[in-house]
Amino acid sequence: MNSRPARSKASPDRFARIARTLIQQIPVARMELTHRSPWELLVATILSAQCTDQRVNQVTPALFRRFREPHDFATAPQPELEMLIKSTGFYKNKAKHLIGCGRAVAERFGGTVPQRMEELTTIPGVGRKTANVILGTAFGKPAVVVDTHVKRVANRLGLTTSDDPETIEEDLQRQFPQSQWTDVSQRLLLHGRYVCLARKPQCAPCCLYAECHWKGKTPR
Repeated sequence: MNSRPARSKASPDRFARIARTLIQQIPVARMELTHRSPWELLVATILSAQCTDQRVNQVTPALFRRFREPHDFATAPQPELEMLIKSTGFYKNKAKHLIGCGRAVAERFGGTVPQRMEELTTIPGVGRKTANVILGTAFGKPAVVVDTHVKRVANRLGLTTSDDPETIEEDLQRQFPQSQWTDVSQRLLLHGRYVCLARKPQCAPCCLYAECHWKGKTPR
């Protein structure tokens, strides 16, 4: 049975309450992928597909010791790259993406990660989610990241009724001030990762319990 909520009777006051509550609960909306540059964040984000940030953080130190800049990845032997990232899963496709990504950044963007959505999404392995991670975290631009956690929490809170990431992104953009896009989406992500879990949501301690319209939430 589908337990997704109907669209809530939303108001700017409700959105503001959700944002304030998330700030109180998560004062620092920290990106959990370890990185020292936009390029390292781009690589780490590609590796994080279907993989935990913790696992990626275990892999990237050795990876970046061997291959540092876009040109290094562009010319990397694929079998060696595969071995270095194997534990992140889907390593053959990820290795192809990283080689193609390195080639694109090195050859088309002069070795510098671009700062526009239209350019980022032309790079192999980079969709809107990854592009928004780069724009928001690496470059400080307003960006709404929609991953599986944000998708789940936004639906349970009634901030959207869509399963389509781009539609969810647009819904959240309408509901929160542009200045809050990056931090709100990151806090929704962290809330989904640690509290509003997919199978066993921690409803009792949830700071957003009163705002939640999900029919599947458990009684306190």
